[in-house]
Amino acid sequence: MRTENTIKTLLENSPDGTITARQITESGMHRSILQKLVKDGELYRYGRGLYIRSDIWEDDIHLLQCRYGRGIYSHDTALYLLGYSDRTPAKYTMTFPKGYNAPSLKQENIIVKRVVPDNYALGIIEIKSPCGNPIKIYNLERTLCDIVRGSGSDIQIVNGAMKRYAASKEKDIHKLMKYAEQLRVKPKILHYMEVLL
Repeated sequence: MRTENTIKTLLENSPDGTITARQITESGMHRSILQKLVKDGELYRYGRGLYIRSDIWEDDIHLLQCRYGRGIYSHDTALYLLGYSDRTPAKYTMTFPKGYNAPSLKQENIIVKRVVPDNYALGIIEIKSPCGNPIKIYNLERTLCDIVRGSGSDIQIVNGAMKRYAASKEKDIHKLMKYAEQLRVKPKILHYMEVLL
């Protein structure tokens, strides 16, 4: 009975309906209880060590980040989540620090980008996913630098985002230029801003 109450408490205290194998172990229970709950249909296994209540709406964006905690939403995905692109990404793009290697990343339907550790934390913010759960994402200035830097971004998306940014009252040109210098894309960013401003 104590086990059922503990699990009930853990799930009630989880706003997104997730529970991890680590939480079960830290609560003094055996992980086999998770298999029983999956078998009974109360939970389902989302990924290694991550379980979700069967009766909640699945938030893929949030759950993917729970599974890969070092992944930060970036590039086209960040533009979409920040409202600067109306094109829903076919695959989510996440940026990881160089050296981070999770073998299961290859099986996921995501585009993986890697950056040097000095640039990894630059511009990370927390926003709400479309389902209302917290996710980590790069801010707009960092995202603009990322999309002009790399290949793979649709030129129409880049141009549209740059035009909206230039017309925005919230733009921070000083921050954009600082990021552009650190990420070595200052000439490209300057070119866009000279044309648009």
